[in-house]
Amino acid sequence: MQYLILDENNIENEHICCGFSDKKCSEGYKAKKTWLKLQFKNNFIFQKLDKRAKVFMETIPLKDAWVPLENSNYLFIGCFWVSGKYKNQGHGKKLLQEAIKRAKKDSFDGLVTIVGKKKFHFMSDTKWLLKNGFEVVEETTDGFVILGLKINKKPFNIKIKECVKNREITKKGVVVYYSNRCVYSEVYILTSLKEVCKKNNIPLEINKLDTLQKAQNSPTLATIFSLFYNAEFITTDISVCLESKFTKLLKL
Repeated sequence: MQYLILDENNIENEHICCGFSDKKCSEGYKAKKTWLKLQFKNNFIFQKLDKRAKVFMETIPLKDAWVPLENSNYLFIGCFWVSGKYKNQGHGKKLLQEAIKRAKKDSFDGLVTIVGKKKFHFMSDTKWLLKNGFEVVEETTDGFVILGLKINKKPFNIKIKECVKNREITKKGVVVYYSNRCVYSEVYILTSLKEVCKKNNIPLEINKLDTLQKAQNSPTLATIFSLFYNAEFITTDISVCLESKFTKLLKL
């Protein structure tokens, strides 16, 4: 099967794998495409299977990645999905091999990504990455893991920023951080989450990470979506904004 790399010349006529048939995400879909266009100038690569499928990988030099990691000479893997009937066909390994080739070509020290110690929503499969050469570089107390894959023999030089380690989230109620890196974020946060918090009389603070600087200095490693409740990190799962999941997870 053929793979396709999106760029400013073809993105208008190509789908971006997520939410392409979900009408309620139409505005988020447009926002993600706008976000992608801005990233292309920073050597952002969106490589996908040339099918109407959720099979793709995003990579970008760590210095330009929308995550609070210290700048170092690594290639960052953002969204990396292989789902549905395309699982177990070698697509994940193929996309990873292509990313490794890019890292070697551009003289990076290796690859880096952010996952959960247990599988976190909207993050790559930790076990799969470990089986394919990644190593644990650092872990956080709330379950995030930094994974790295060496290209050369240099020791890992990947560090979580102090804004994550010493975050100051003290507000009671729900606090969320999100960006347009995901097509689903705004429709769930600005409608469902607002409604369910109002219904349950829960204070809500919404923080949109709409610039690289905000994302790189955020208090959470999950800049697609993170929800805190009474200052405690709860989840990266955007569907928690739906009332049924929200009340169950927060045990209201």
